Amino acid sequence: MLGELANIIVNTVGEWGYLGIFIMMAIESSFIPFPSEIVMIPAGYLSYKGELNLTMVLLSGFGGSMVGALVNYFLAFSLGRKFLYTYGHYFLMKPASLDKMENFFLKHGAISTFTGRLIPGIRQLISIPAGLAKMPLALFSLYTFLGAAIWSSVLVFLGYFLGDNQELIHQYKQEFTYGIFAFILLILSVYFYLQKRKNANN
Repeated sequence: MLGELANIIVNTVGEWGYLGIFIMMAIESSFIPFPSEIVMIPAGYLSYKGELNLTMVLLSGFGGSMVGALVNYFLAFSLGRKFLYTYGHYFLMKPASLDKMENFFLKHGAISTFTGRLIPGIRQLISIPAGLAKMPLALFSLYTFLGAAIWSSVLVFLGYFLGDNQELIHQYKQEFTYGIFAFILLILSVYFYLQKRKNANN
């Protein structure tokens, strides 16, 4: 099933170009999750071959990610908790998961938005507690863009520099993923250290 989906996405990117990248990343960042690497890595490879412009690939990926994230944000913002509790299970969002995300987000909103965009499986969902908590749109957009830009860039440059060598892509994707998790841990460590100092001084 996933293999067929991957082929459809790769063909769409190849045929539709930047619009295909934009649409697929918008879908990936909203409530229909699939691995973003099957969009952005082939797009990076097509850039290497000269079939697509690297800058336009990056901008298409960033733009699609933002649109998908904003869809989730505004759905949660406008429809609220009751709707998501009633219908969220259709989109693989259980009430218990929504509660945990919202409780954590109310305490650590900005840092959650940024780091959440870097974590597979969380990236699509992090916009929902932001909308429920009615996080300021400008702040949400800033941190979402920063997180999406880092993640998409990593995938695009993997495809650009490693081409169609699947073995090397898999190897370096794992290494980059570990690097991103280390980066997240560093940011969270600094953040919680500063929070602890702030609370101690109050």
